Amino acid sequence: MNAPDTAPRQAAAARPIQALPDQLISQIAAGEVVERPSAVVKELLENALDAGATQISVRLEEGGVKRIAITDNGRGIPPEQMPLALARHATSKISSLHDLENVGTLGFRGEALASIASVAAVTLTSRTADAPHAWELVGSHEGTVAPSSGALGTTIDVQDLYFNTPARRKFLKSEQTEFGHCAEVVRRIALARPDVSFSLTHNGRTIDHWNVCDMARRSAQILGEGFAEARLPIDETAGPLRIHGYTGLPTASKARADGQFFYVNGRFVRDKVLVHAVKAAYQDVLHGDRFPSYALALELDPALVDVNVHPSKIEVRFRDSRAVHQFVFHAVQRALAQTSATSHGSVPSPLPAADTLTSATWRGEQTSFGPLLAPDYSPTFSPSPFGGSSGSSGALSGTGNDGAGSFAGAGFGGQRYGQPEGGVAQSTEKYGALFGGNGRVDSYRAETDMALPQSSPFTVSAAAMAQEEFPLGFALAQLHGIYILAQNAKGLVLVDMHAAHERILYEQLKTALESRVAGEAMQVQPLLIPVTFYADAVEVGTAHEHQETLQALGFDIAALSPTTLAVRSVPVLLKNADAQTLARDVLRDVREFGGSRVLIERQNELLGTLACHTAVRANRILAVQEMNALLRQMEKTERADQCNHGRPTWVQVEIGALDKLFLRGQ
Repeated sequence: MNAPDTAPRQAAAARPIQALPDQLISQIAAGEVVERPSAVVKELLENALDAGATQISVRLEEGGVKRIAITDNGRGIPPEQMPLALARHATSKISSLHDLENVGTLGFRGEALASIASVAAVTLTSRTADAPHAWELVGSHEGTVAPSSGALGTTIDVQDLYFNTPARRKFLKSEQTEFGHCAEVVRRIALARPDVSFSLTHNGRTIDHWNVCDMARRSAQILGEGFAEARLPIDETAGPLRIHGYTGLPTASKARADGQFFYVNGRFVRDKVLVHAVKAAYQDVLHGDRFPSYALALELDPALVDVNVHPSKIEVRFRDSRAVHQFVFHAVQRALAQTSATSHGSVPSPLPAADTLTSATWRGEQTSFGPLLAPDYSPTFSPSPFGGSSGSSGALSGTGNDGAGSFAGAGFGGQRYGQPEGGVAQSTEKYGALFGGNGRVDSYRAETDMALPQSSPFTVSAAAMAQEEFPLGFALAQLHGIYILAQNAKGLVLVDMHAAHERILYEQLKTALESRVAGEAMQVQPLLIPVTFYADAVEVGTAHEHQETLQALGFDIAALSPTTLAVRSVPVLLKNADAQTLARDVLRDVREFGGSRVLIERQNELLGTLACHTAVRANRILAVQEMNALLRQMEKTERADQCNHGRPTWVQVEIGALDKLFLRGQ
């Protein structure tokens, strides 16, 4: 076997140290800044926005490899400064360390144009407001500035990308793939700046065009009408922090994380602190491995964030990541708390109906359901969701057995309810006309017109629902012991009774626990025998540096040696958990996010399991009053649109869809 040839390495070692030529330096820098055509588009668009442009045109050929031409109507560049614009480390955006630590522009390094010019043929044309005509510079900063024609603003024409570095060009993908990356960059930047019009052309064909509009319209244009119809607005401020934009409903989640747009001071970023904060806020309402969609913008003092972290400027570092994480988490969580039936807007105009009862009469009857909701309810840990025996007998029994409805004697979570004032029998006399004690529906009359009884609730439900604004309407029946069928002013409502009750109990358990522990110190469980485990230097350093944070979370983690940590106490709620795994998770979160939600997440897992096992099960026969009480409780419960596993709890089938099924009006 021949010995390896060491001659090239020896020759390299014998070479003298020398300064690299400027062209080679720029090409090395281009390897970091100009990874592919989309990176060129990003840098040039950011420069256009920094120049105050309100109209930007992007023209691409062959996916941006053959040509990228971006025209803006910004301030322009004076002719005497145009060579500097293509020179390395020349910029008008910073001039000192103080400026670097308070960057308020998208670009600031002064590397992009020089790097692009080193690997492509660049033509710079610009005209300022006070110039009689435009000026042009071809090639690099060593070129000659000559008069040209052009409107106010700047046009940068980049052709034959990587023509002088063929090895880099071989790594590019197909034309369509490269164009897709360029189009995505344009979409990201256009989404952040609805006050600027953008147009995108590829191979002479206009692909996208967005006029100046507001954020609501721009997000609908870029993320689609589906997102526009299933989004929640956010606009909160706390000290120097402000977050605004839109976050999607859990029902608008996707299988991929391609609908997530987060901006920091107008810059699109991928930051693990922000992504984790949003993910934690969705934890209780998102199913499985689904990803939420959102377009959110975080604004803060530039001095509180470092954008000089990565050459692509897509990563940032916050001075106080824990405060930012908590602010974003609580803002998104409060927005998602609106995901209940009541928050979807008021009920539409009532459908035409023969209103045989006065508004006052109906209003008086329906308010008698109030005590069934038990607003002062405090959850108990009863194994049966409705107490011992409910006494309900028929699938549609509204006044069966005791004549007052079984729900009056047995409440959610085992809590017993008293008889409402006025009596359930009196309040539901007309409502129960269709539901006899035998549990069968007797909705037809002997007359030939087969009209519904005058006392039937169906003749007044639409008007009543519009007046009382009960979005989920009123129960009609129970389907296969699993679903509740209800009618509201829009049409038909189907409710998964187990999922709905699970969310109600889960939120009540969380509220009860939070109110009980509010103001109290974290209860900890000292371990009789401390749990020791091997830890690397990062984990040991984190345990030492964040002792106060760990103690506030209920953990006592101490270093026994440079490679060993000992867990001496854990929160009482997690005393049965694996201490070593728990400690590693907490240390990782504290290191990355400045705090940990492990305790709350594990606590919520326990409460979610309890709520799931306690909620009403399939094939449980409910009386009409029980169904209606469940609907009313759903309307009062935050995040009631999903159970705590992220499954939907109810769906709306509008009357128009039902008409189409039966070809009515056709």
